[in-house]
Amino acid sequence: MKKFSALVIGLAMLFIFQAGSVFADSKMDGVIKDLIGTPYVYTGTTTKGFDCSGFTMYVFKKLGVDIPHASRSQAGLGKKIAKGDLIPGDLVFFNTTGNGISHVGIYVGDGKFAHASSSKGVTISGLSESYYAKRYVTARRVMSPQTFEKYADDPSDEPGDNDSDE
Repeated sequence: MKKFSALVIGLAMLFIFQAGSVFADSKMDGVIKDLIGTPYVYTGTTTKGFDCSGFTMYVFKKLGVDIPHASRSQAGLGKKIAKGDLIPGDLVFFNTTGNGISHVGIYVGDGKFAHASSSKGVTISGLSESYYAKRYVTARRVMSPQTFEKYADDPSDEPGDNDSDE
């Protein structure tokens, strides 16, 4: 069963990250793709396991942007963005507990976002999926489009290439 699950996840990722997608071939895409399937670990901030804000913090750090490790804190950063104006790299926030912002992910384009799910680990989900659509709160642009272009697309500019967190 594990082999079948891995095959299904692999095929899903191939579909999501196909060459024609909005997010394909960027550095951010590569960082996220490498993390798909990483397990969920409460307060996790490394490739051994992530919680939702640990995942976003890790990805942004790989792109040269430091953000705090708490979804509520991350929700106060940058510029508020309307759902219809999302671009890859924007943070999307959800109320999954009934007590305000409690979950965060990274918009990757085509109505999808990457996040660390407590049940699936790092995965890609759709903003239109009923669970997330009902719980969506807001989005924030933490990186300017220029910063995104500088760090997300140019492999020679990757900060921390020699760093290891394992």
